[in-house]
Amino acid sequence: MRLAQGVAAYRSASLIAHGFGRLKGRSLALTPLFLQYEHRIVGRLSLLSIALRVLVLIQFVVRRNLQHAGTTLKGISPGPPGRQTAQPTTEMLWSAFRGVTLSHIKINGKLSAHLTPLHAVQKRILALMEVPLES
Repeated sequence: MRLAQGVAAYRSASLIAHGFGRLKGRSLALTPLFLQYEHRIVGRLSLLSIALRVLVLIQFVVRRNLQHAGTTLKGISPGPPGRQTAQPTTEMLWSAFRGVTLSHIKINGKLSAHLTPLHAVQKRILALMEVPLES
């Protein structure tokens, strides 16, 4: 292995460790629990690995779009309200959506949906995630 390859491998190791931290932390909460059957253990770990991939993909897309636009995201970082970041985590992005609710109501056989109105930061996050606001 060349020196440059070794350095690249070493630097990417922290990304892998961060992913395992997410599995053990609050994001995905891989907590010790008693599962008696091996297929349930495999199933749970498979589901959590898919969830981890979704977390990483969301973070990658938002960071890439911020970098292409040459901008930062304001209003999601912990600390002072005006703090900006060009490297948001998925957890930071999700925290901006606390309090948003989607309600499904069936009236006279017709299903209706109601979404809490989104503010500017939430709309910007969805745009950075490449999620269309209109359906």
